[in-house]
Amino acid sequence: MAKLLFKLKNVFDDEADEVRQLLTENNIDFYESPAGNWGISLHALWLNDDAQFATATSLIDQYQQNRTKRIKAEVQAQKDRGEQITFLQSILNKPLQYLIYTGFILFILYISIIPFIEIGH
Repeated sequence: MAKLLFKLKNVFDDEADEVRQLLTENNIDFYESPAGNWGISLHALWLNDDAQFATATSLIDQYQQNRTKRIKAEVQAQKDRGEQITFLQSILNKPLQYLIYTGFILFILYISIIPFIEIGH
């Protein structure tokens, strides 16, 4: 009977590819179930052989620990080089988009709050 190994919902494509490659390189027999037409099915990797479950989970756990360390190091390196975009820089890069979004948010807040203000008068 198949056993759930790794859920792929909200997983980056590169991470999913690396996990598939890791399992393939270690001769772990698995298959992938798609999310379906509407994305409501369980998109995951499943083991065909329950005996390989301990090996597969330990490989994935080790991979995720290494990936976490690698991503944190990359982010820190970007910060150190000054390449990480700050909130202010993103506003200055697209000021018109920021003003449109801010105006839309203020409009929605106004529409939401005005009935309560008018009841008070």
